[in-house]
Amino acid sequence: MGTKDKRIDTYIAKSAGFAQPILRELREIVHEGCPEIEETLKWRSPTFMYKGILCGMAAFKEHCAFGFWKGSLVVDGKNNNVDAMGQFGRVTSMKDLPPRRALLAYVKRARQLNDEGVKVPWRSKPNGEKKDLKVPGYFTTALKKNKKALANFAAFSYSKKKDYVEWLSEAKTDETRERRLQTSVEWIAEGKSRNWKYEKC
Repeated sequence: MGTKDKRIDTYIAKSAGFAQPILRELREIVHEGCPEIEETLKWRSPTFMYKGILCGMAAFKEHCAFGFWKGSLVVDGKNNNVDAMGQFGRVTSMKDLPPRRALLAYVKRARQLNDEGVKVPWRSKPNGEKKDLKVPGYFTTALKKNKKALANFAAFSYSKKKDYVEWLSEAKTDETRERRLQTSVEWIAEGKSRNWKYEKC
């Protein structure tokens, strides 16, 4: 039998009014599709665990996000919004998501993958090949406005680029993301990595 985390109740209660019914419905669907699910908070957002991370959801000021840890293996390319957090883009109502039956099927598919021990694609690329980094459109747009930042970012290693993309993607609110975006462009223009403050001189 699965478990529920009271912190998720608090998270939903503190979310914007439009987001609360979306988060409650997604939570219910996940529990229905995987009765053994265990809830927790990761990256300050509700995360659902079953033999590892299964999926997660988040609420922002004007939209929600929902996605599967092994998204590319769960949601087919036609329905997979790879340029946004999660696989379904900016969710402002349940109408922005696939039908309930389809979501249930995705949850069951994700559960099956975890049962089978299938690895996340970027962790299991053959011959050391790295998965292409998906840079959010808003980040690319901001970089293009600063030629030096754009050139430096292009020259960065995969891991340095990934550090910035993850930092931006993990922002809990649009305001936080915007602040981080401005800071990122400034630092990148100066050739600094995301964690430059902690690097040895």
